[in-house]
Amino acid sequence: MRKIVQFKHTTFENGTLYLHTDQAELLQGTTAAGQIIADSDRYAFVYLAENEEEYVYLYLEESMWDELKKALQEKSAVIAKSHDYSLELDQFTEELDYLVTNIEGNGNYGDEMVKKVESVFLDK
Repeated sequence: MRKIVQFKHTTFENGTLYLHTDQAELLQGTTAAGQIIADSDRYAFVYLAENEEEYVYLYLEESMWDELKKALQEKSAVIAKSHDYSLELDQFTEELDYLVTNIEGNGNYGDEMVKKVESVFLDK
């Protein structure tokens, strides 16, 4: 079964973007894989992390894209955080920049996903 982390809210503190979740058990023992993919059906970016057995999918929903854009512009560190655990998302800004550039004008992601990404990240 796919392990999915959902984030409740975000905060910026001292130049770092924190993604807050209540799903501490999914962050425990998890390491950053340094890769972001798109989920065009859910209009989300998905940061890949992994534990000993499988990938853990950290869902970055459209509602937090403005904060992701700020992190991208400022080249901020991004950390997934629960009450007990935290996980720095390695290569986050490089991966997000690459994916946004790849999505721009690319119908393979679906017209609505392209439109949404361009409107937030590319000011179109």
